[in-house]
Amino acid sequence: MSIRTDLAVESVGNITDGITQTYRGKSFRVTDITIHSDKSGRQIGRKKGRYITLEGDGFNRISKDFRSMCIEFAKELSPLISDGSVLVAGLGNSDITPDALGPKAVSQILATRHLKQELKDEDEFLTGLRSVSTVAGGVLGQTGIETAELIRAVAQKTKPSCIIAIDALACSDINRLGKTIQFSDTGISPGSGVQNKRHELSESSLGVPVIAVGIPTVVDMHTIVGSYTHAPVNRSLPNMMVTPRDIDKLIEKASAMLAAGINMALHPQLDFEEIEAIMC
Repeated sequence: MSIRTDLAVESVGNITDGITQTYRGKSFRVTDITIHSDKSGRQIGRKKGRYITLEGDGFNRISKDFRSMCIEFAKELSPLISDGSVLVAGLGNSDITPDALGPKAVSQILATRHLKQELKDEDEFLTGLRSVSTVAGGVLGQTGIETAELIRAVAQKTKPSCIIAIDALACSDINRLGKTIQFSDTGISPGSGVQNKRHELSESSLGVPVIAVGIPTVVDMHTIVGSYTHAPVNRSLPNMMVTPRDIDKLIEKASAMLAAGINMALHPQLDFEEIEAIMC
């Protein structure tokens, strides 16, 4: 049975030809998947590149594990980020709760690009932070502008060394909803998990490396039925995307986790407590 998922860890299965997997982690169960060729990627519907999945037990900000989870996420993400300025893009529709992860997370990212211009030599510490800019431009139905077009225009102006694109994902296992972070160096096609695929954001389309970061917030109903019955699903029957009933709380917690980890990865001179104080 074919499944609809954005998670490479769910697509790989038992396929090993041209694909390597390594495992590690403390606060998370970390699966590091590398697809070595385009041919290997076509077997599972993924582009050649690296996909890192962090699986936890939820992202409760008041949990005693929240600090260690943020630190581990930042540690895993940091090697993928190029030196120099970074553009962080929040993808998705802020008016639809399961799709609001990107805009919600990017609103908590520490933007610093303007500090060098505004402060100049007044504050050496602040002007010494990495140059970071953010954008959350909504979706095509709201603006009439493709997300890729908007981000390309901003990137041409700000000239980042890489782009971090945050988006809500789809998964096939309900146990991964709101409990799994995936990031990759292959870019992203917004909306692909819910069959609303838009223009891709990738190094080939934007001219700079694109790191895609996301957390699954929806699962396909046909996939759920197939997983539980282990029988073919009649695809002619009505389908829908299912999301947890407490999705508003999930988005709040998940966006805080992503923002804290990304902020720490971008500004390693700031510790967790300093980052959290800035975000609050």
